Amino acid sequence: MNNLLQAGTLKPTLIFPAGMPRSLEYLEKCKREGQSVIGSSSLAYDVSREKYPAWTYLPYITDPEFNNSLKNVIEEFDIGGIYTPNPVAWSYLNRVLKNINADILLVNEWPVTDELSGYRAATSHARQMFDQPLSLASSLPAKASISQLEIATLFRHGNVIPGMCDDEKISALCEIARYSTKGDVVEIGSWWGKSAFILARLSRCYGIGKTLCVDPWSSEHAVQNDEGGLVDSCIPNYDCEEALRVFEMNLLPYSANDINYLRMPSTAGAKHYGKYKNATTESFGSTDYSGKIAILHIDGNHSYEAAKADIETWSSYVVPGGWIVIDDYVWPYGNGPKRVGDEYLAENLSRISAAFVMGTALFLQLEALVR
Repeated sequence: MNNLLQAGTLKPTLIFPAGMPRSLEYLEKCKREGQSVIGSSSLAYDVSREKYPAWTYLPYITDPEFNNSLKNVIEEFDIGGIYTPNPVAWSYLNRVLKNINADILLVNEWPVTDELSGYRAATSHARQMFDQPLSLASSLPAKASISQLEIATLFRHGNVIPGMCDDEKISALCEIARYSTKGDVVEIGSWWGKSAFILARLSRCYGIGKTLCVDPWSSEHAVQNDEGGLVDSCIPNYDCEEALRVFEMNLLPYSANDINYLRMPSTAGAKHYGKYKNATTESFGSTDYSGKIAILHIDGNHSYEAAKADIETWSSYVVPGGWIVIDDYVWPYGNGPKRVGDEYLAENLSRISAAFVMGTALFLQLEALVR
């Protein structure tokens, strides 16, 4: 599509074969951007046909008539470019298009590059972590690291999930898990589940404990009164019920009765956790917890009052040697998490063995032994 836009034309893009998942994704992208498309397939009947505003038939590329048929389609529909996610079709068209119509280009790169880009990036991140490990002044000894392949897998699967947990933060979470004591892993504010997946996977790899996510998935509790109102203005665009379904879809495949959630505000969740040490949901079943937190990840409402309540109601459950992670300590829309983090650090300085900022999060570790 970039070639078409640069050429200053909105001629239709031919999508072939039109029924492949990547083709359908590209179709939706074209619709959003107002790009005209023509769907095409070599099947006598393609179920994806009804999704396209216009449709035409092309024989298989192995058919001797394919080139002439494609030439006729280009002329009939005034095609400006061709999108194909099929590696064989792409390779063939990349060779013969200049002979069919020299003005027509493939609008996408070699499909395998696109398909494997996430895996290659994950492998690169894992290699970098091994080559340049993060050194922590922890009061606990480090556990042996999981393998480079396991770290690459963590990055790849984690980055499939939408969310704001960047690679720097994932790297830091990987390291603090190595220096973690045993106990529950609790996340305040999970939304689609990206950081929840990272935490749950690391907890299992390092034998830390079960993961509990606490989130009301509610527009009412999402109001943060951020400076300028930019964050709050987005709330009407989110579907909280959908967000919860997405969370469940992302976490359920990885659960072995060691992941669950409480759909309630943070402070109510703290009371429930302390009293019952259990979470029961239709999707994940019933999960019992120890009531002692090894890693507390605070990423809920970012207003000062809400973040303050989060750390006040949950930090007492964090055991010696446990970690408290305050996300968005560096946040362009307000200073609630930073104020709360700085206050907690100042009030508990004698109990903290490690403190650092990586990405946008503040990481604090309590002393392993109470003095």
